[in-house]
Amino acid sequence: MLAFLPAPGVAQAAGSSCREISFPVTLVLTPQTIRGTLCVPDGGANTVHVLVPGGTYNRSYWDIGYEPEIRSYRRAMNEAGYATLAIDRLGTGTSSVPLSVLLTTITEAGTVHEVIGQLKSGERGPRFAKVVLGGHSYGSAIAIVEAATFHDVDGVLITGLAHRVNVGGAIPVFASMYPAALDPKFAGDGHDPAYITSLPGTRYSLFHRPGPEVPGAIAFDESTKDTSVETQALDLFALGVITPYSLLIDKPVMIALGQDTVFCGLLATDCSSADGIKQTEQLYYSPAANLHTYALQGYGHAINYAPNARDYFRAVADWADQEVGR
Repeated sequence: MLAFLPAPGVAQAAGSSCREISFPVTLVLTPQTIRGTLCVPDGGANTVHVLVPGGTYNRSYWDIGYEPEIRSYRRAMNEAGYATLAIDRLGTGTSSVPLSVLLTTITEAGTVHEVIGQLKSGERGPRFAKVVLGGHSYGSAIAIVEAATFHDVDGVLITGLAHRVNVGGAIPVFASMYPAALDPKFAGDGHDPAYITSLPGTRYSLFHRPGPEVPGAIAFDESTKDTSVETQALDLFALGVITPYSLLIDKPVMIALGQDTVFCGLLATDCSSADGIKQTEQLYYSPAANLHTYALQGYGHAINYAPNARDYFRAVADWADQEVGR
């Protein structure tokens, strides 16, 4: 049994214990390690939320250190009675840094599948009977592929991703990336030339607008930014966006979007309301998904940073209570 100790840099919520945990996984026949922070409410939990961050983000997205009482998804779910495991995807945070050519949405979904198996078997410590797999942006594409392929989770949370893209909003995101090796934050740390990150000073315009520009929140995002691999966009869009691969998900699904410049717009996803999101997304999910939707008003892509994020966290907890159970 694991002894739960505070993980470095993690703001502890009252009534929960957190620790760093490592998972051995295999990526295209090569051994790798995924690391994350496992937090369990006092008294234990039967259900764990496995949380996958998006491109140029790491596990800190799920436990934002600036005003965590407002912006920490991890803290909100622990308070609601759920355990959480926020992971660093391969190539980010303290997880292994493999050759970029090995990283695709499909291969990363396979490694997340291995993590889920270890949580359900209890071989890394506590055993969890149920798993809610949550993703943000690129992490949501991984969640879709994992759930649709392996059918090993009990609920799927999709945030910052939809099947209809606002091309005019997506182009500036790709244009604001550059090789991670050129960024002082990542120079010399083992990332090959295909790894990318965001240009300094661009986080607000890329991921937060039209939300309020809160200096402390944006500074935290800039300081914790991470890497991605541009070629991952190929099967991200092929499986996570363009094709209805999500129709193969046979467990409850919830989608939460802000006023996202990449996915929202007149010819893209209607993000004006929960009903608008549902009308444009329900074609891509089977009746078994019993699709729930949530529209967070007044913020952009990185909705965990929103000043009103607690409303969305509460909606997620209510959905999980109803569809999955603690």
